[in-house]
Parts: sequence; C-alpha cells; structure tokens
Amino acid sequence: MSHETLSTILFLVFVALTLAITFWASRNTKSAADFYAGGRSFSGLQNGLAIGGDYMSAASFLGIAGIIALSGYDGFLYSIGFLVAWLVALLLVAELMRNSGKYTMADVLAFRMSPRPVRTAAGVSTIVVSIFYLLAQMVGAGALVGLLLGVHSDAGKIWTIIAVGLLMIIYVVFGGMKGTTWVQIVKAVMLMVGAALITLFVLAKFGFNLSGLLGDAATQSGKGDAFLNAGLKYGTDAQGTWGKIDLISLGLALVLGTAGLPHVLIRFYTVPTARDARKSVLWGIGIIGVFYLLTLVLGFGAAALVGSKTIAAADKAGNTAAPLLAQKVGQDLFGDVGGTILLAVIAAVAFATILAVVAGLTLASSSSFAHDLYAHVFRRGTATERQEVVVARVAAFVIGAVAIALSIFAQSLNVAFLVSLAFAVAASGNLPAILYSLFWKRFNTAGAVSAIYGGLVSALVLVIFSPVVSGAPTAMIPDADFHLIPLSNPGIFSIPIGFLCGYLGTILSKEYNASKYAEIEVRSLTGIGAEQATGH
Repeated sequence: MSHETLSTILFLVFVALTLAITFWASRNTKSAADFYAGGRSFSGLQNGLAIGGDYMSAASFLGIAGIIALSGYDGFLYSIGFLVAWLVALLLVAELMRNSGKYTMADVLAFRMSPRPVRTAAGVSTIVVSIFYLLAQMVGAGALVGLLLGVHSDAGKIWTIIAVGLLMIIYVVFGGMKGTTWVQIVKAVMLMVGAALITLFVLAKFGFNLSGLLGDAATQSGKGDAFLNAGLKYGTDAQGTWGKIDLISLGLALVLGTAGLPHVLIRFYTVPTARDARKSVLWGIGIIGVFYLLTLVLGFGAAALVGSKTIAAADKAGNTAAPLLAQKVGQDLFGDVGGTILLAVIAAVAFATILAVVAGLTLASSSSFAHDLYAHVFRRGTATERQEVVVARVAAFVIGAVAIALSIFAQSLNVAFLVSLAFAVAASGNLPAILYSLFWKRFNTAGAVSAIYGGLVSALVLVIFSPVVSGAPTAMIPDADFHLIPLSNPGIFSIPIGFLCGYLGTILSKEYNASKYAEIEVRSLTGIGAEQATGH
C-alpha cells in the first residue's frame, strides 16, 4: 500500500471521528452559552488540553520544525517566543478575563464604556486577527497534501485548501464550542503522542546524544557552525541593522501576541470558575512547554537526517520538514513500509491539527460577529439568543470563504512566519485595549477605540508595504515591488503605536466612569458578580 493511500485512509478515519463528535455536540448545543462557551462545563484539565490543541497549530508543528531545519538557531527563537508568551497570558489576562467577561473579548471592554463603538472595533479586530491566523493553517494544509498525495500542481493545492475550509465550517456551524473543544482535545493527545514518538526515534538514532544531533544538523545544512549561531535568518550582512530590528520585532510580537489572540481568549470562558481558568492555563503551559522542546529535536533532526536542501526542494518555506523526517526515520528503522506508515500517521496528525485550529479560529471570529456586531451594534441588544446563534453560523460560512480566498495567494510563505504576523496584529490592536481596560482607571471609550484601530491599522499598513507582500521571491505578489521598509514583522512599531493611540485617545477625551472601573476591578480580581453576568 502506498503512503498516499494509507495517509488518505488515516485522514478519513480522523475526519469521520471528528464529524461524529461534532454531530454528538450539535445535539447538546441548545443555548447561546452552549454555542459560544460549551455551557461552561469543561474541567481545568479538559480546557488545558483544548488550549494546547488550539495553540499547537500547523505553525507550531510544521512551521517551526521547518524554520529550524532551514535557519537553525534563528528558527528556534519561534519556539522560545511562543512558549514565553504563555506567561504573559497567565499572569496578566487569563483569570481577569474569565471573571470580567461573558463570551468575547469585547464584553470586557464594553462593560465600562460606550458599548457600540467599542464592540464594533473589537469585532473588526477579532475577525482580522483570525483571518491572518487562518491563512497559516490553510497554507499548511496545501503543503501537506502536496507532499502526501503527490499533488504538486497549484490547482491541486487550491482544491485542498477549499476542502479544509469547508470541513472547518461544518465543525463550527454544527458543533459550536462543545464540538470544537472535543475535536481539540482529541487532536492535542494525538499530536503530543506523534511528536514524542518521532523525537524518541530521532534521539535513538543518535544514541540520545544531543551534541551529535546538532553537529550532524550543522554539517547537513551546508551552513556549518553558522547554523547553530544567531544571525542566519535575521541580521545577515545584506539586511544589516534592519535584520536585527526584525528579530526584536518578531520576539515582541510572539511574546505579547498570545494575550491578545481572540481564539485563545474565548477558551477562558468555557470553564465554570476562575480557579479552573488558572488551572487550565497551567495545564496548557505544561503541555505546550513539552511540545516546544520536542520541536527543537524535530527541526534539528530534520536538518541532520533529511538535509536542508531536500526539505527546501519539497517546499521552499520548509513546511514539510516534520513529515519528511517521519518518513526518513521510519525507513531507517523499519524499512519502506515503516516509513510509509510513520509518514501517514504524522501527516494525519498534522491534518487533525489544522482542522482543530481552524475550527477554533472560525468560532472566535463568527462569535464576535454575531455577539458583538450583530446583537449589540446592529440590533442594539434586541436580538434573541436563537437569532444570535443563527447569525454566528452564517458568519462562519462567510469568514471561512474569505480565508480560503486569501490562502490561495499566500502559499509561498512559511506558516510559522504567517502566524507571527497574526500575533503582531493581536499584540498591536487587542492587547493595549485589554490591559488598559483591566488596569487603568482613567481609560475610556475614545481610548479603547483609538488603541484598537491605531494598532490594527498601523500593523496592516506596515505588513502591506513590507517584503511579505512584495519585493521578495517568497512574497505574496513576487512580481511586484512596492515595499517601503525591509521589515517583515511590524510589531516593534505597531505595538507601541497601539499603546500610544490608547493613551492619547483617553487623555484627549473627558469621559470617565469611576464606579464602573471600581466594579470591574472587584469583579476581575475576585469573580464576585461574574456569575450573574455570565448567566449563572
């Protein structure tokens, strides 16, 4: 049996399993609380696994392994950044958000401010960040199927992206948060087992000698010692100072972005108490921490055993490094059949990863559209729960279609890099508004709207006029060149702009509600009053 046939069978088995979970969840999804927050019925461990499932995306598995295999030490910085970011989320945001909100990020912001402009801004920001993140997952799906099924034509990859997009829409429309969470739990377990298995096999080949693994990786990369030192991807002579600024910008975006990611923030609302919110983040950190240590071995293992040239030849952005490593290790240890089986298993796990994460993202953005824009801005709070859920389901179709269309143009980009852009947009637009709202007494409506739009627009403008869109061989439009600054990640400029806009908007407006701030301060720190707000 060829690896294409075996991979397809395994993938179809997973799809059938997850669709069964979604159908079961749809029968238990009756109210808006069920659709948006899974009825707040998940334990700390279950939600921790689901957070891990949400966070360990195609970018983590395919993208980081690929970027380490091609860029060595500089690629490893993605692993560090994604992991450290969780401490920011745990210490500053998780418990306070759970205590203050109801279903979406905008609930927290709108509590002490004029609701309509704030909900509009938060809804727009959520949808933009989610679409950036969705792009990465879809591109990963296209690269994976190209490798698995031998589909190397552009048309084949486009059809793959469309198929994955339709599947994720089905998960969200029918399963809501319950179905999506269970899909994420199943996928997190599969991904941890798959990654641990390959890591063990790679280490076994080198006699569990990490130094030997790194030495071989440096030799096979063709870059020598430079592969194990900083500066191969960022800070090259050609980039000069801009390369170093780009590296700092990337680090800032990764570390600050998680606390502003809408699909991670909505996970805190699925647990019954603040204690469970804390517990779920701790479980999430444990699972994610172990996983990112494994990506280190996967990336350098791919460079050592498969070789950087072979990886780049299969996919120039390196997105297929982990599946190629699985195939090589399987062949070395168990012959051709073993290689075929291991490739099929890892590819099925990667597919599971993509489907689970895109479902979470689509749910976050469609929930925000229905709950924030439709129910509170267009209908001014008069919409029924049933109408809200219907609109959320329609929004899932529309957002899915937009993500599918944009993904077709982004196939030349590394998926970990694409996700870093989503982090930069989230850190620029959402994070200043969330932190100011929770911690600054004087903060008001003008400040919140200025922070979100200022950060969001500056990040988008910097990305449009960067080498990501034009002026580079791997750009979205490689034939055009209208880039103005040689900076791939906008975080170093757009994050301070978001905070500055929030500050200026606040001090230039006279609006101020001391009693509302006092109430949200007590609620966010103690949880008192949150149960009534969340319908308990």
